[in-house]
Amino acid sequence: MKSRWLINLLLLVVVAGVGLALHFAPKPKEVGGTAIPVSTIDPATISSISIEFPAKKAIALEKHDGNWFMTQPYAVRADAGNAEKILSIVTATTVDKFDAADPAQYGLDHPGLVLKLNAEEFKFGTFHPVSGMQYVGYKNNVYLVSSSYSEAAATQVTEMINKNLLAKNEEIAGFDFSHLEQWEDHGLKLDRDKDAWKVSRPDAKPNQKELNAWFADSWGILIAMSVEPYTPDHKAKYPSFDIRLKNGKTLHFDKQGESPELKLARPDEGLIYHFPQDVGFQILNPPVGTPK
Repeated sequence: MKSRWLINLLLLVVVAGVGLALHFAPKPKEVGGTAIPVSTIDPATISSISIEFPAKKAIALEKHDGNWFMTQPYAVRADAGNAEKILSIVTATTVDKFDAADPAQYGLDHPGLVLKLNAEEFKFGTFHPVSGMQYVGYKNNVYLVSSSYSEAAATQVTEMINKNLLAKNEEIAGFDFSHLEQWEDHGLKLDRDKDAWKVSRPDAKPNQKELNAWFADSWGILIAMSVEPYTPDHKAKYPSFDIRLKNGKTLHFDKQGESPELKLARPDEGLIYHFPQDVGFQILNPPVGTPK
């Protein structure tokens, strides 16, 4: 009997707490259940993103020629998918709209995150005690939206880095694998002209279909599992290879590890790309038709 009485008392306390939370929670303007847009901004017009936090470095992204680049805290290519998730706040809708006369009521006097899109500013405050949704201040109003919008903006900075080893405009014209262990004895180089390949080794008998399939199945879909910044040590020696681009530029890559995963470093970007070990074997061993 005593345990049942204690359970009933606890339930009463919980119900009372919820009631108090609802009583003191800000009351929305009467909107008749109609979905209200948080903003009328066209996401296509946004070319700069700034994400500011109270206790850590800000993150800044800029869009150039249709591509996103991170400018702070690193100067690297940015992941377009993450940028689009961050921008989705401008197309968010809600049925709860509040007056912003008292920012402290919504935690907007000291926001946990400030998102600046071009010149527009969105402040993310506290969460509703019952629904778990978040108060967002924009211009002279406060909106109650899903917490997913602030979660997208608060993604770890390394997750915002583009995981493609090559940029969209970096089109491959050839490989120099002569500084990799398995090819250095014969100095393997491959040149690509449209879908025709030339192999430097005189004993090679390349099958063009096999080489095109290798290229499409490996280099055509090459996305890293993760990416991390690093400071290049130009005195260190690693197995390496070069990629010649159609624009005449050459990219250098250091193979800093191959087991349990392939780690490819791009000194020009200051980034290390992590790939599964089997992917590493595939991309660095083209079927050039050499004797066993």
